Amino acid sequence: MPPEPSSPAAIDRLHEAHEKIVSQLSRVIVGQQQVIDELLISLFSRGHCLLEGVPGLAKTLLISTLAKSLDLSFSRIQFTPDLMPGDIVGTDVLEEDRSGGGRHLRFLEGPLFANVVLADEINRTPPKTQSALLEAMQERKVSVGRTRHRLSDPFFVLATQNPIEQEGTYPLPEAQQDRFMFKVFVRYPSFEEEFEIARRTTGAAMADVEPVLTAAEIIALQETVREVPLSDHIARYALALVRQTRVGEQGVPDFVSDQLTWGAGPRAVQFLILGSKARALLEGRSHVTIEDVQALAAPVLRHRIVVGFAAESEGVTADSIIEQLIESTPAREDELTRDPRFQTIFAS
Repeated sequence: MPPEPSSPAAIDRLHEAHEKIVSQLSRVIVGQQQVIDELLISLFSRGHCLLEGVPGLAKTLLISTLAKSLDLSFSRIQFTPDLMPGDIVGTDVLEEDRSGGGRHLRFLEGPLFANVVLADEINRTPPKTQSALLEAMQERKVSVGRTRHRLSDPFFVLATQNPIEQEGTYPLPEAQQDRFMFKVFVRYPSFEEEFEIARRTTGAAMADVEPVLTAAEIIALQETVREVPLSDHIARYALALVRQTRVGEQGVPDFVSDQLTWGAGPRAVQFLILGSKARALLEGRSHVTIEDVQALAAPVLRHRIVVGFAAESEGVTADSIIEQLIESTPAREDELTRDPRFQTIFAS
């Protein structure tokens, strides 16, 4: 019988898994601790990630190494302008039965049929192929003709996009970005980290990565995350952050009305709560705190809110607005529930 989600055994199981994975990744990857943590939180929450960063920051290496450390099948899809949905989903082929003399259709699986799928430069392919990927992410199935094919479980999509090269690209619409649990920024390394990268990658030695979790163990841990209890106060705080982004609604602060043109939907609340549960367990805690919600507010919300043109021209970013929201939202339960503005938000 599996241990209860709040029991020390369940907490230790996920915390130990986190430590082992990070240890294996550190053999190959230098730094990027926040990126790794957000990827693991997303994985154990059954979410998907959109990674944004300039070329050369080891995004592909990080993802492939993560797949190796988890003993999962890995598939990389290089998205290009001529990539078609059938190229990633798969296709039916007509085969001749040499023994019986007849013909029949056989489905050839595409690269989506893997546990970890890297969609490299997703914004380089047309919307039709992007939609095929996003449908698979949501349904965890693909349709070919009249047949539905179930994808692997666990199924984890990590899509990358280049923020500095927009010519000849097809940027993901906000509604499609909403399918991703997190939007993760992969930033330049520090001097010490880049010094270590240069030292490691220009020598002859190659580090080996050992698998530490099986697919079945990951599925069990994903179920454990969902069973973590959540207080009404934490849920109310997460709702307060998200509902304040909705321009035109009651109780929305003035800086949001002035700087945003669109806010986050209910999926943001779901991912914020699920991610906070996973983060608590990964850190060895059986309870979710306000700090968990605050730490994940940026990766959950930054691709779900739309900054207005005027505010963007003045240097306002989605992350700076999220910081303002955290600063202006009371963390204490009594202060939050007694604040007239939030009473309006909770009553609407």
